[in-house]
Amino acid sequence: MITRQWLLTEQPASRRQARLGQSYRTWVAFTANPLAMVGLGIVLLLIVLAVLAPLIAPYDPLISLDLRTQRLLPPSWTHPMGTDDQARDIFSRIVHGARITLLVVALVAVIATPIGLLVGTTSGYFGGWVDTILMRITDIFLAFPRLILALAFVAALGPGIENAIIAIAITSWPPYARLARAETLTIRNADHIAAIRLQGASSARIIWGHVTPLCLSSVIIRVTLDMAGIILTAAGLGFLGLGAQPPQPEWGAMIAGGRRFILDYWWVATMPGIAIFVVSLGFNLLGDGLRDVLDPKAGK
Repeated sequence: MITRQWLLTEQPASRRQARLGQSYRTWVAFTANPLAMVGLGIVLLLIVLAVLAPLIAPYDPLISLDLRTQRLLPPSWTHPMGTDDQARDIFSRIVHGARITLLVVALVAVIATPIGLLVGTTSGYFGGWVDTILMRITDIFLAFPRLILALAFVAALGPGIENAIIAIAITSWPPYARLARAETLTIRNADHIAAIRLQGASSARIIWGHVTPLCLSSVIIRVTLDMAGIILTAAGLGFLGLGAQPPQPEWGAMIAGGRRFILDYWWVATMPGIAIFVVSLGFNLLGDGLRDVLDPKAGK
């Protein structure tokens, strides 16, 4: 109770107390949204599955069981999600596939977000010919559907999970650049930015030290909402054989392998499809919750 009063005080005694208090208020507002908590739970479950996959999965995801007696078995207590045409336990493959999904999501976010922030804040801060050139490049990327553009890059780079991650990252940054530019245009002439400029701060210091942090919350919301699209793009590349290569337990590739049996052995393709649906839903719910608590315009 004392700690809560200390966090919620209207007169913080230090900058640290003020930051902790703001973080606590944000968390309280976030927990008040039950759907956002469901999304957070799904994302945390994905992380747990990815980290503890060797302990959770009852079978090796790459090694076949007895092909004569354990091929295409329906869901049961022994195999909760059944087995595939190579007599591999589908549940174990989905659990290990969570690692690939989390790897794709994390690396794409780490690569695409800084690129989008750099392009957007630079374009919005300088304006003029810099803005024109950077935004026309951004428009070129936005003119193509993400999956089509990713297919083109993967075709040029070659199939594989590493090249798929690079291709998805290259196609993911333009929306973040647009958003960061719009935010920068609204704050570049603010009084505190003008004061910092008068103190002799360089443009790079102003952009990265003062403009980018103000754009970060909006970009984080957009990145979280885009995670579902990133997962679907990765699954699409895997389905087409351009992403993770067999026998890696990538969910899109698992659907591609099970589409031949969809009528008689529905679980082979349906189970990884359900995994993609649940994880995508989780990121969408989490993104909606973050937008409600982080977007400064949400309450207007």
